[in-house]
Amino acid sequence: MASQMNSSSSEMDLDRPNLEEYLPTESIQKPDEKFRLCDLLDISPALTEAAGAIVDDSFTRCFKSIPPEPWNWNIYLFPLWCCGVIVRYGILFPIRVLVLTIGWIIFLSAFIPVHFLLRGHERWRRKMERYLVELICSFFVASWTGVVKYHGPRPCIRPQQVFVANHTSMIDFIVLEQMTAFAVIMQKHPGWVGLLQSTILESVGCIWFNRSEAKDREILARKLREHIQEADNNPLLIFPEGTCVNNHYTVMFKKGAFELGCTVCPIAIKYNKIFVDAFWNSKKQSFTKHLLRLMTSWAVVCDVWYLEPQTLRPGETSIEFAERVRDIISVRAGLRKVPWDGYLKHSRPSPKHTEQKQRIFAESVLRRLEEK
Repeated sequence: MASQMNSSSSEMDLDRPNLEEYLPTESIQKPDEKFRLCDLLDISPALTEAAGAIVDDSFTRCFKSIPPEPWNWNIYLFPLWCCGVIVRYGILFPIRVLVLTIGWIIFLSAFIPVHFLLRGHERWRRKMERYLVELICSFFVASWTGVVKYHGPRPCIRPQQVFVANHTSMIDFIVLEQMTAFAVIMQKHPGWVGLLQSTILESVGCIWFNRSEAKDREILARKLREHIQEADNNPLLIFPEGTCVNNHYTVMFKKGAFELGCTVCPIAIKYNKIFVDAFWNSKKQSFTKHLLRLMTSWAVVCDVWYLEPQTLRPGETSIEFAERVRDIISVRAGLRKVPWDGYLKHSRPSPKHTEQKQRIFAESVLRRLEEK
């Protein structure tokens, strides 16, 4: 085996181009002279383009679904796949629609009277609405044949604490909400999802924002501080990545949740892709189509870990605190960390930002060449 590895590595070395053949003669004066960055970038325009492609690919792959290997490619397995399609669409899907319909009937028949008739009794109204929101989320999970395994102690209502979790889809909120009625911080959505946000979910103290509005950020920061001060408010849940990532990576955490001066409770979520890919690409798919895909799958299987609460250490900045919590979540869920801002998904990187990443890549190549 060792000989095979050595031979393969030697073959790879033979395939590598000799950089000295492409460098200007004036830059190759002494064997021990270091390569200059400008010489490396002047080898060929293709090198600069390749660096940019590598940087761009490492970013975009965080927001793409990775399709599984096809298994129905021969005459023996294809009939089994056809039977599975019939079962999922002809049997499971109608049953799941019925379950979700019954759930909505039960929920609305109880929520509407509670919401309007118990306005003079705020404590009882909040308690009942919290229970009903947990109930409808349980019906949603049942409509996907959800198999969720929770690890760790169940969150409780306490002041001066905030929960943060990695973000794969808007169903993360539903999976967590069926166990505990969180007040979530979420992007405002249009359509029927926005209607639910502005009516039902506001009853549990959820806070909405619009990332395109600069004023919303100031208002949001004020609302967060006010929410964590009240002991009777539902636990605050934040997805600090700010966007959905494909459950293979974690992008940079926004520091807002780590500047509140309170205890941060990490939550790690990991979906099993054998049955369905739970990643929601909101730029290519509406949430309705995403739910239909989940309801026509075999099951939604995931693990949820409630991890040890963390506090800001002496001398630690909010950015370092956010990175430390991201490390904890990434390790527990088996996710790879990447140094990208998730908001770049919604806007093209500036040329200055791209040039900076290309330069960092070129410098790393220079360091490797110098080490050799």
